[in-house]
Amino acid sequence: MPTIEVDFDVFKALTARRPAENVSENDVLRELLHLPRSASGSALPARPAPDDWVTKGVRLPAGSELRATYKGQTYLARVAAGALVLNGKRFDSLSAAAMSVTQHPVNGWTFWKARLPGQGRWADLKALRPGA
Repeated sequence: MPTIEVDFDVFKALTARRPAENVSENDVLRELLHLPRSASGSALPARPAPDDWVTKGVRLPAGSELRATYKGQTYLARVAAGALVLNGKRFDSLSAAAMSVTQHPVNGWTFWKARLPGQGRWADLKALRPGA
């Protein structure tokens, strides 16, 4: 995906125009430039694709990236084939994947951040849960 550099004042102005967390800076720019909503926009199709991962009422589409930093090291995982894949190993829960990193119990919903396909921002997973 192409990137552009903007100074801090431009970034701040774009961020201030976001009416909700699920509206990206790209969405704001499209609106300002009078462009139609992106076909790959934030809205997910109504039905999960076979490779999407649904956990605790949250659907993470295939290709979603998860990131966490622990003891100064960044860990990256990806949603593929209906599960979370970290270092080539499949996990069926966020906490199990997080525990494989920390070697002790940890809440995966607060450990990981997610970036959904087509989005540039990392989001707190806990905020994606129903009732959060």
